[in-house]
Amino acid sequence: MDLGITGKTALVLGGGGGIGGAVAQVLAEEGANIAIADINLQAAQKRAEVVKSVGGNALGVEWDLGDLGAIDANVALVEDALGPIGILVNNTGGPPPSPVLGQGHEVWLSYFQSMVLSVMAITDRVAPSMRSRGWGRIITSTSSGVVSPIPNLGLSNTLRASLLGWSKTLAREVAADGITCNVMVPGRISTERVQFLDRSKAEREGKTAEQASSESIASIPVGRYAEPREYASTVAFLASAQAAYITGSVVRVDGGLIPGI
Repeated sequence: MDLGITGKTALVLGGGGGIGGAVAQVLAEEGANIAIADINLQAAQKRAEVVKSVGGNALGVEWDLGDLGAIDANVALVEDALGPIGILVNNTGGPPPSPVLGQGHEVWLSYFQSMVLSVMAITDRVAPSMRSRGWGRIITSTSSGVVSPIPNLGLSNTLRASLLGWSKTLAREVAADGITCNVMVPGRISTERVQFLDRSKAEREGKTAEQASSESIASIPVGRYAEPREYASTVAFLASAQAAYITGSVVRVDGGLIPGI
């Protein structure tokens, strides 16, 4: 299937990591130009080289999402190199495991800025151009914790959940301009982040990381963690021309993990 995004420019936040890197790769294979933003410039550039090695057009950009003052310059850099941004993949790093009680105001504010406010501000920066061209895709990656809160991930559950209300509201505001806004909900994806969470759980419960991982896999109906590319392929479809009538939605890629309807 031709997704109809050849020549479109995609900005992938957190593109140097597991999920973001896979998204960048799949979108590039579909013909999009890829801006890979990551706080780790080396990781962003390494992923850009991988994309280029298979014929894609890519740019690695050092981008600290906690620095809101860098947004204008970074977006301008991408646009100058690759053209106007038509696909925005909002993918941010997760906070450390924690309860919700006892977190200082400065902790909440810091992660709110890097995980939520940055997403809103970057979207505000690129949406007018999308509107003027009558086409755009805004895809925001969250966590299964926004549907079924995950124990000891209090910061993540709370902050990521706010993006659902934001995206749903935005979807109605820009739908007539040819822009779709959707939220992705990953379950257990085989990335360094999930491995870290498994190790953290094992330490809290006095188990080995292998035991924690096995217990987690046992709770997933399909009986395994997803490969990042499986998640990325769903993101690519939401970015496609064929998905023009899908907006304001929350799409789960969780192998049946989330028990609620």
